[in-house]
Amino acid sequence: MKKDVPIINKLVWLIVGFGLGGVVIGLFLGLNGRLQPAPIYITPPAPTATAVVLPTPSAIAIFVNGEVANPALYELPTNSRVEQAVAAAGGFTSDANQAVVNLAQPLSDGAQVFVPSLTDAVVIPAAGVSSSAPVVESESATAVTGGLVNINTATLEQLDSLPGIGPSTAQKILDYRGVNGNFPTIEAIKNVSGIGDAKFEAIQDLITVQ
Repeated sequence: MKKDVPIINKLVWLIVGFGLGGVVIGLFLGLNGRLQPAPIYITPPAPTATAVVLPTPSAIAIFVNGEVANPALYELPTNSRVEQAVAAAGGFTSDANQAVVNLAQPLSDGAQVFVPSLTDAVVIPAAGVSSSAPVVESESATAVTGGLVNINTATLEQLDSLPGIGPSTAQKILDYRGVNGNFPTIEAIKNVSGIGDAKFEAIQDLITVQ
């Protein structure tokens, strides 16, 4: 019996040792799990829409003719008005019919400002505030008087409608008019390159300067 006691003691200590080892391992694993840093997730921000800024034209082209000091094609700042166009052309002449000119009318690219003379047949606006401006013409503005094409105010399309006057010659008439001003007589149109006696005879009964 005495020999069995040491064996039993060894078994007890062995069981105790395993138990303590399990406790230590459990504590170690528990502490190790607590000490693990929490995972960090980086979420990139959602892309935001970028506004597209369109360039704004810095200048507009305006053709000024009629009773102004220097009829020609002018470049003016955007949002300009008739007043700026007349000033760019050197102001009114002494024969200008200023009563029909709406100096406050805004201009757009490609517009034509025609200042009539005191003898031109135009409608004088009634007293009061008026937004109309018969002196500002677009490409579709009429320049036909009594069935005749007014070569001083006609657009390229209207000049092109004349027999023998194509787009190229019509543009030459506009260019000549922009540099030299109104034609004093219908015969003066022969000063334009490409218009000789034959073409003049074909259109003389269809044009006017009045």
